[in-house]
Amino acid sequence: MRDAKADACLEEWNAREECAEAMVPIVGRLFREHDVIIKIFGHYLVNKAPVEILKAHRAARQVMKSEISVRDTLPVLQALGRLDLAPARIDLARLLEKFQARTDGVDLDAFVAEELASVAGGRKLLRDKPQDVVLYGFGRIGRLLARILIDKTGAGDKFRLRAIVVRPSNQGDDLAKRASLLRRDSIHGPFHGSITLDPTENSIVANGNRIKVLYAEAPEKVDYRDAGIDDAVLIDNTGVWRDRDGLERHLQAPGISKVILTAPGKGDVPNVVYGVNDEILAGAGNIISAASCTTNAIVPVLKTISDAFGIEHGHLETCHAFTNDQNLIDNYHKKARRGRSAALNMVITETGAAKAVAKAIPELDGKITGNAIRVPTPNVSLGILNLTLGRETTKEEVNDHLRNASLEGRLQYQIDFTNSDEVVSSDFVGNRHACIIDAQATITQGRHCVLYVWYDNEFGYSRQVVRILEELAGLQMPTLPN
Repeated sequence: MRDAKADACLEEWNAREECAEAMVPIVGRLFREHDVIIKIFGHYLVNKAPVEILKAHRAARQVMKSEISVRDTLPVLQALGRLDLAPARIDLARLLEKFQARTDGVDLDAFVAEELASVAGGRKLLRDKPQDVVLYGFGRIGRLLARILIDKTGAGDKFRLRAIVVRPSNQGDDLAKRASLLRRDSIHGPFHGSITLDPTENSIVANGNRIKVLYAEAPEKVDYRDAGIDDAVLIDNTGVWRDRDGLERHLQAPGISKVILTAPGKGDVPNVVYGVNDEILAGAGNIISAASCTTNAIVPVLKTISDAFGIEHGHLETCHAFTNDQNLIDNYHKKARRGRSAALNMVITETGAAKAVAKAIPELDGKITGNAIRVPTPNVSLGILNLTLGRETTKEEVNDHLRNASLEGRLQYQIDFTNSDEVVSSDFVGNRHACIIDAQATITQGRHCVLYVWYDNEFGYSRQVVRILEELAGLQMPTLPN
């Protein structure tokens, strides 16, 4: 005997999967032909399989009262596909919300055209020519930056990853080794696409992007113009040079015009947390620091909490995944405690994130202290913010404010939000945001508030670096609907 309920359940799934399958070519065409990026509450649908699109719809329940139906978003997307649009980021869920809130019986096509009128008129090139990008170093952050840049190439008229620079190697299989590390990652999984080698050009070809592998013992000893690279933004992800004198050595190399450091800058190097103080980029000169992963995780939260409730003082404790800077087994290390096995111990160490807060949020200067504990996990960290606020509040009020910040406004790309009481660190591997608020863990008592903030210290941070790159290259697109 057939089970009618089981059959109906499967039929429902297949119907939703069919809708998601219909979305794939529309999302792809909008991205390739119009530079339009489709998302659902921060979950990008570009280059996603049907099941991933359904998961993005399901994830919406973490920030809304209920799951969003793909049956409802597909007609909105189809209406989008009938328009001739300029580059933009468009949130299907927000469009659907606004349409369902209308009570005047407006036609869906007319509504979508009205909401997107500001980007009507067809594709416009954001630059006269693509921005050349160079990665100096190809470690954990370097390879994730490469993946992100390749994934965002689209038609190739925004930017191109032209080269990576590494130390000279005597091994004949160096190119293959570098490509293999890009192709396979124990934390973030396999590369989405095709990677081949061109030994004659000493290049890696990833999803059509030809990336030269250059070798150098010092930043100033590379002639990028000889490799056909000019006016490039170089992203130094080695962490070797952090002050202006060291980083200016990159600018001595022909073909480099700007430098982004993926570590806290020293001295007068401006530290930028995108979404909070990125307005300084216009006058920051040609050397910029993207600060640290922890700074990028906590500063957006501190900023929005300070603006809404005030902060008198607070303490940050970050449980940080171990890094390549530590030893796998006990051995000599120049820093205290870091010589002990990273895989076997929790290791108390320092963090500069608390001091860095004042550079991005001057009103919190001297109000935040901080420390760090390196823990035996390879990725995803947890910042615990213990705050004394300027006024009394409740858990519900704080969480509602942070939920709204994750949905709209300046920090929607920095702050994500989860309301599940079952999530653990590995659930946030690959999260695109600088941080994720764990709403179930929030504690309040009068003016005392404790926030638990997850962050993918590799991928989420790399996304922040790319946001700075896009700003420097003039590649910022509007997010719609308003």
